[in-house]
Amino acid sequence: MTLSPLAKLAAAATSLFVAALVGVMIWVAADDVRPGRFQARFNLVDDRGAKVDETIFHHAPSLVYFGYTHCPEVCPTTLFEMAGWLRDLGPEAKDLQALFFTVDPERDTPDIMHGYVTAFTDRITGVTGDAGEMRKVVEGWMAHAAKLPGDVDDYHMSHTTSLLLIGADGRLKDMIAYGTEKEDALSRIRSLLRQSGMARVEAKTGNAG
Repeated sequence: MTLSPLAKLAAAATSLFVAALVGVMIWVAADDVRPGRFQARFNLVDDRGAKVDETIFHHAPSLVYFGYTHCPEVCPTTLFEMAGWLRDLGPEAKDLQALFFTVDPERDTPDIMHGYVTAFTDRITGVTGDAGEMRKVVEGWMAHAAKLPGDVDDYHMSHTTSLLLIGADGRLKDMIAYGTEKEDALSRIRSLLRQSGMARVEAKTGNAG
């Protein structure tokens, strides 16, 4: 059977996504035996115009998602779920960052990002800026993002749909796959918070000694 051009495109995009996801999973598995992975320096802005650089991954434990505001289903669903998790966690998540990095900075200006993320919750921070700087972040976390063929102003992006869980030490700890059940997602986030809390205690103890 001969595949149509559209089917071939979908198959290629799926293959790229699977390859990227497998790479990130291997990265997570090796996290305990190798040093932190994210080495890139970058300069971006958040949805309120404030500067964002690589130090954002060391401010606090973080939920990190790569998507875009024109996404028809996966991104709005994920952000809606993120807002629900943050609401359910309540005070437990007071130190947790929720970051939405656009993979479509050409269209996602700070103003557009601000209107988009705040429609879900004021706890999510949108991050955008120069396309080259954004690519550093995408590649730094071994994520996938690529523009699919389409009209100049009406196109879609192929991108990693899993949400990354980053520790306060700036290292990847776990992922939440798209479609994960609520209780499983909450369990993974609580584990991230526990790990980050223990790391802070150990750091303080070490400094005191």
